Amino acid sequence: MRDLGLAPPSVKPLTGGLADSLFETAAADPTRPLIARRPDPASTAWEEVTAVELCDQVTDLAKGMIACGISPGHRVAIMARTRYEWTVLSYALWAVGAEVVPIYPTSSRDQVEYILRDAECVAVVVEDEQAIMTVGSVCGSLPKLRHVWQLDAGGLRQLVEQGEFVPFTTVESLRRIVLPDSTAALMYTSGTTGRPLGCALSHQGIAHPCDTLLAGWGHTVVPPGERQGSVLAFLPFSHVYGLLVQGLCIRGGMVMGHEPDLSEAALATALRTFRPTYFCAVPSIFEKIYKNFLRAARQAGRGALFERAADTARDFAAALERQRLGGGAGPGFDLRLQHALYERTVYRKLRASLGGRVCRATSGGSPLNRELSLFFEGIGIYVNDGYGLTETSGGVTAQPPGQEMSGTVGKALPGTDIRVADDGEILVRGPSVFQGYVNDDAATRAALYGGWLATGDLGRLDSDGYLTITGRKKDVIITSSGKSVSPALLEQRLRQHPLVHQAVVVGDNQPCIGALITLDPDFLAFWRESLAVRSDTRMREAREENALREEIARAVAAANSAVSRAESIRVFRVLPDPFDVARGLLTPSMKLRRDAIVQHYAAQIEAMYQARSRGPRDGLPDEQAHWDDTDNVFG
Repeated sequence: MRDLGLAPPSVKPLTGGLADSLFETAAADPTRPLIARRPDPASTAWEEVTAVELCDQVTDLAKGMIACGISPGHRVAIMARTRYEWTVLSYALWAVGAEVVPIYPTSSRDQVEYILRDAECVAVVVEDEQAIMTVGSVCGSLPKLRHVWQLDAGGLRQLVEQGEFVPFTTVESLRRIVLPDSTAALMYTSGTTGRPLGCALSHQGIAHPCDTLLAGWGHTVVPPGERQGSVLAFLPFSHVYGLLVQGLCIRGGMVMGHEPDLSEAALATALRTFRPTYFCAVPSIFEKIYKNFLRAARQAGRGALFERAADTARDFAAALERQRLGGGAGPGFDLRLQHALYERTVYRKLRASLGGRVCRATSGGSPLNRELSLFFEGIGIYVNDGYGLTETSGGVTAQPPGQEMSGTVGKALPGTDIRVADDGEILVRGPSVFQGYVNDDAATRAALYGGWLATGDLGRLDSDGYLTITGRKKDVIITSSGKSVSPALLEQRLRQHPLVHQAVVVGDNQPCIGALITLDPDFLAFWRESLAVRSDTRMREAREENALREEIARAVAAANSAVSRAESIRVFRVLPDPFDVARGLLTPSMKLRRDAIVQHYAAQIEAMYQARSRGPRDGLPDEQAHWDDTDNVFG
């Protein structure tokens, strides 16, 4: 193993629970804005909620919980999108020592029943009538479930009314007995394979990465000349990344806005009107933003200009990176001149589409492509690509300020140790590591060994401590010739092409690597229009299909350039529909369910491999004997 012990903790250990920071802020700085919310979903105006106002609402709701019999150690599920009430609810539950059990609102009936039963929830808060029906259909099998409250039917108002007779001192007494190692949340893994596991996260575990990031990186949230940073929270709070964003905002005194609608139009409007100073997202969001920039430029007849500007941005950022890492003098005169020109004509307009105030961003959930990272840095928005997982309360690494390296996920946070085992698996130890899987001691023992968490992720550490994620241990593909291939890099490279929306690399027990590809519907529509094929319908469709086949083949060739020939994609199929949550092909956090995808598309995969299979040619290795560069299948 390689062992890399880093600096000791740089933040004070927690002495109480997560709710304490809100009450402390309300007492020390009562008029400080902590939340910005819209009077109704259609409004573009945001109204501030101060620390004391938020604290009062949390207290009133906590009193209602107490009146309904919610006490320390009780588990209450929240099944709702990212909205203001989620924040009030979670802090009210933490104030009385209860444990939050987040459930994705898109979860199926079976998933909801499993989590509520496994966690032994005594209550659940749902968002709308559909969720009420889902929970209602499983209540009969959940004898411990006593309360169901609906947000859109005034459930919180009813709770507040029930708690009017409960004195404030009762809330204070309960809040003050919450210990740092008390369980704060039971986060269920997405379940990319098998059933989900409930990760028990302590108050200390959730607070540590928040406080560490705030201590070392909090200044990056506030643009020069401004007093307070702001973050638009749209990632699901049901995912540990979203919960980390909420904790950072409340503990760091940043203004947080909630956007429950993840549609492209709603998010664009929220960004323009809320105008955050910091942007937290996942790689697919950054990929989509870039593709939208490119598509808009091409539609306006400025595609070539944008691509030159993008190349300049990447070159400029790469030169800056070499300079800060001690490997170069920085951008030369000509490059600085070109960059300054594009700043006036292109870059500031791109930043304006994100509200115009974003100074930096964070990407998490999966590794961000280096070229994409350089692009955003080059237009003036550095994207801090970090690493974490549910079992670590979200935070493991971050880019060291002033020493950022794109293409890596940075270095271990202070107080956290990282090892890379001989087989490439990343091991983590630190205060944020979870307490264990609820009701599954065997899984806990398998994950935790001698204080180290086996993450299941593969990676490598360089001599300076920068970590690069190379894939998931369980995702490694082994071809029939025994070649081991990690699909992450190929899939990431495929998605760089504007037309590619999703990609899944396959090839277990097959003679070569293949890929299933879905197309970006918006870019595909624009691409078809730009072809301008003038002929009868039948001839036009044939020409479009041939052109599309060639375009995707170029995307595959570009992806293959990053790997050896034996690891390259030799066959592919374009699917008519994207992978989605409804068919069980994606997790609620939008991660690929590989086993489900391979099973669902088994016939297409088999046809893909059989379509161009030929007899072996003398003198060629097995894989090359059966496949050559023209073996592509367009579904």
